Amino acid sequence: MNEKMKLVGQKIKQFFKFVYTEMIKFPAYILIHPLKGFDEFKRYKRAKLSVAIAFAVIMIIVNILSFQYNGFLVNDNDVQDLNTFTQLAYVVGIIAVVTVANWSVTTLFDGKGNMKEIFMMVCYCTYPLIWATSIGMILSNVLAEDEMALYTLVIALGAFLTFYMFFFGIISIHEYGLLQCVLTILATVIAVMIVIFACLLFFDLFQRMYGFVYTIYREITLRDLL
Repeated sequence: MNEKMKLVGQKIKQFFKFVYTEMIKFPAYILIHPLKGFDEFKRYKRAKLSVAIAFAVIMIIVNILSFQYNGFLVNDNDVQDLNTFTQLAYVVGIIAVVTVANWSVTTLFDGKGNMKEIFMMVCYCTYPLIWATSIGMILSNVLAEDEMALYTLVIALGAFLTFYMFFFGIISIHEYGLLQCVLTILATVIAVMIVIFACLLFFDLFQRMYGFVYTIYREITLRDLL
């Protein structure tokens, strides 16, 4: 019994050590030392797919919580409108679109990163946004109206640091220079817009086809009844 308890205790200790090292310490190291951090990320394979997926899941959870629990001064959402699937699709969709768009662009620009590395890099870049959104949610419930500038500052800082990590991630993952990185980001933004437009076009076409097929089905059904 004591041996089992010790084994369980060791596993719990290893789990928390893993969480601290891989999900807090290393992403913070990347944030403070982006070039060295992303060099370890790519060259020494420090990044882990499980951690990247965990960041995506945490981002989804934080978005759901902020939708519901942000203070009324900054939250116009109706709790009854909360749709977990929508929040999941929102986060996963953004990560997937940015990953595919950047991969397609960097393939043309001789980028050295593969799709897995880009996906992990994008997920790791959500690290400051997760903290900013969480801290902002707490602040929005304790700050007065004339203090809401602090909430805005925290959210804006989180967004800036996310882009900051993404910028240096592009440089390190694809082994680009500064100018090529800027051009790649601009091309990625254009590619994201094209992908979103194509998805919306496909969705609209699907709705029209569904409506057409459903109309024919209704006509046939009504004729059979008559």
